[in-house]
Amino acid sequence: MWPRQVTTVFSALAVALLILTVGRVAAQDVRYNFMPGTDFSKFYTYKWVAVPNATYPNQIVDAQIKDAINSQLSAKGLTLTDSDKADLYVAYQTSIDQQKQWNAYGMGGGWRFGGGMASATSSTIDVGTLVVDMYDPSTKQLVWTGRATKTLNPSSNQEKNQKNLNNAMAKLLKNYPPKH
Repeated sequence: MWPRQVTTVFSALAVALLILTVGRVAAQDVRYNFMPGTDFSKFYTYKWVAVPNATYPNQIVDAQIKDAINSQLSAKGLTLTDSDKADLYVAYQTSIDQQKQWNAYGMGGGWRFGGGMASATSSTIDVGTLVVDMYDPSTKQLVWTGRATKTLNPSSNQEKNQKNLNNAMAKLLKNYPPKH
């Protein structure tokens, strides 16, 4: 009878572990929004840009984040370019600690909106959040924004961190381009 009790205990532990694992994966939340009326079919190329006043992680984490996003955008048919004539400008912001998110918009020349009217607002990004923004450089407007929480975890397990990041970006960009 004793071996059966051990098997039952191990089965119960396995189920509990599975529930905890599923709960942790499900706890990762993604949200996105987009500018109504935007024709996303006109976007073929994109360029990485930096958001003024934003804080970025070290070069290693920066490369990992861009690789995860590049992979998803490439799967959607978008091509990365260094050209200022890109169809989309893509930026990201992170928060390992609670930080400010800067939302810049305006009218005028250049990415940093020099030579015209500009405005910036801020909001708070929760711990472990990655925010991805896409701008139409021809209209200088934010056309798509998405946020994935519980995505960045500064643990020592790099493989787990990268897997979590890749899964979050796949989940976040699943509905890009948005269905109208």
